[in-house]
Amino acid sequence: MFDFRSAALAVLRTEIEALEQLDQYVNQDFTHACELILSNHSGKIVVMGMGKSGHIGKKIAATLASTGTSAFFVHPGEAAHGDLGMIKAGDILLAISNSGESSEILALFPVLKRLNIKIISMTGKPFSNMAKLSDYHLQVSVPKEACPLGLAPTASTTATLAMGDALAVALLQARGFTAEDFALSHPGGSLGRKLLLKLSDIMHTGKNLPLVTPETLIRDALLVITQKGLGMTAVVDKDQRLVGIFTDGDLRRILDKRIDIHNAKISDVMTTNPTTANPNILAAEGLNLMQDKSINGLILCDKNKVVGALNMHDLLKAGVM
Repeated sequence: MFDFRSAALAVLRTEIEALEQLDQYVNQDFTHACELILSNHSGKIVVMGMGKSGHIGKKIAATLASTGTSAFFVHPGEAAHGDLGMIKAGDILLAISNSGESSEILALFPVLKRLNIKIISMTGKPFSNMAKLSDYHLQVSVPKEACPLGLAPTASTTATLAMGDALAVALLQARGFTAEDFALSHPGGSLGRKLLLKLSDIMHTGKNLPLVTPETLIRDALLVITQKGLGMTAVVDKDQRLVGIFTDGDLRRILDKRIDIHNAKISDVMTTNPTTANPNILAAEGLNLMQDKSINGLILCDKNKVVGALNMHDLLKAGVM
């Protein structure tokens, strides 16, 4: 029976060896390439590659774009038939080819140079035509491919992807790119929700806000809790200032004490000085507060006036949990 595990481990060792020797190529050209990209305030990074290099190029372009460096991928074959119009003066080309002899990309160099487009190439051959014709060259040579035939791009594409990550992250750090900046380009992801969504975005307001006065009978307060569906009600004075809160949990406790819910007032059983939050804090901070205090609902106040309310279900539906 074929030893699949040994074959797989051999591949991993080969690719690890390729990455371990890649640091020698993070040289002056790498630094100059980063400086060129950082100084390019109006243009974009245009990434090109054929075949497997193209697939890696798409990932590198996506990583650059999501970490603060405006970038997009253009297929060199399509560029020769009209898509070259997407590239403008001031843009920078990042050309990827393991051999450095991709005819589809090299055919575009004369036009790109006429447009005064700066070119950064990423190849495994420092003496290739692409490397020699580029302004800066990022070498990604590997001792051998993981493919036993030496044909399928494996270790070389891994090295190219890693060099692309190194470029993107170095630029990210140089720019002072923050987690909040990252969230702005990923608003649909969990990080975006945690770093962008505020309690004010998901809180219940207006007629959906459960409110009663201290004189309200417990039985009437229970109707409000049921109608609004938050498992609680805020108790406010005539100026909408918070004086207390009453929750489903409080109801269970007063029933154990045999309090007459038909005649007693909510002020007799409400919790005073409840935990509150400002509606402008992040939803993730609100979640942490509720978990720390072991509460399922939260009243939101602005200058002690009740402006909103929410519960754990709201945070769950918003994707914060």
